Amino acid sequence: MQTRDFLKAGHWPTLFAAFFYFDMSFMVWVILGPLAVQIASDLHLDAAQKGLMVALPVLAGAFLRVVNGFLVDYLRPKLTGILAQLVVIGGLVGFWAVGIGSYSQLLFLGLILGMAGASFAVALPLASRWYPPQYQGIALGIAGAGNSGTVFAALFAPLLATMVGWTNVIGLAAIPLVVALAVYLACAKDSPNQPPAKSLGEYATILRQPDAWWFMFYYAVTFGGFSGLASSLGFYFNTQYGLDAVTAGYCTAACVFAGSLFRPIGGAVADRFGGIRVLSALYAIAAVALILVSFGFAQLWLGLGILVVAMLALGMGNGAVFQLVPQRFRAEMGVMTGLVGMTGGVGGFYLASSLGLSKQFTGSYQAGFLIFATLAVLALVALTRVKRRWRATWTLQDGVATARI
Repeated sequence: MQTRDFLKAGHWPTLFAAFFYFDMSFMVWVILGPLAVQIASDLHLDAAQKGLMVALPVLAGAFLRVVNGFLVDYLRPKLTGILAQLVVIGGLVGFWAVGIGSYSQLLFLGLILGMAGASFAVALPLASRWYPPQYQGIALGIAGAGNSGTVFAALFAPLLATMVGWTNVIGLAAIPLVVALAVYLACAKDSPNQPPAKSLGEYATILRQPDAWWFMFYYAVTFGGFSGLASSLGFYFNTQYGLDAVTAGYCTAACVFAGSLFRPIGGAVADRFGGIRVLSALYAIAAVALILVSFGFAQLWLGLGILVVAMLALGMGNGAVFQLVPQRFRAEMGVMTGLVGMTGGVGGFYLASSLGLSKQFTGSYQAGFLIFATLAVLALVALTRVKRRWRATWTLQDGVATARI
């Protein structure tokens, strides 16, 4: 019955368009990670440079999410998504045509790829505004499952690079984006329940609310861990276990697939049992897994298995966070998606760059993993401190009583 009611509640073509747009955009956003082994070999990059190379698109995407969050409220989600997609397609084709022969050019490409990561701030409000509070977890989980685009990048980018060269892979990446744009134009539709655009002063008031900062921190840990690992695991498996680029890509894909597949499941479970309870358990699992993997097990199967568990917990955590956000900030979903998504990207930049720096200066990835595990523990403690107030106050808001927190 609940599934039937969900299918009737919103607009399925828009939900699919949001997912597909997000999926292809994420594939392009992290594409430098799966290509890192080949790029580093051609451009003679050290561990710190590789870390910055894969982290910069994540950071650029973080700040561009705020920009897209503003545009979503002023231009509406559909038009914002069209403009953003055109920028990324133009950037990919332009760099492919000119060629990439230096590290500085590569970093500039990373900034352009950040706009693909900013698709998060378009896809989620586009889907969210079609669904009532009790279905926010599953709806945003489905839209957010576009994280799975990182699986395609990990599976196919290294293999294609061995066949046609990594520079040509950059150009080929524009093709699925064009297809996604066509689907988006045909299927996506702005919800009639659009909140009025807010002034900059009204946006600033959101940042004076402690709950906004809590959500930004929680997502910095869940999505930061997911995106940082998705960008970094290619060179991690290459240097830690001596795998070639293609095999390292397959291992990365297994980890990313777990996190992407379980994002909507995390949202659905949060709808059923409450986002706070589910998110608390997931932080604990992620922290334990990150601590364990920091010891750098000699057996590939063991290290891979623990990383799959970590990514599964972080992916489900992404869905659980966004089961809670629209309950507290439904009228401000555009800007909140941008702000929360920004800090998620900052967390990803931190993890990806810190893993490279840890390897460069200590000869091991352990410090990078342990610091991020500590952040997961801090998020669990913080969530425990605020959950009583949230449960006592949110249920007083209109419409929220129908959704579990």
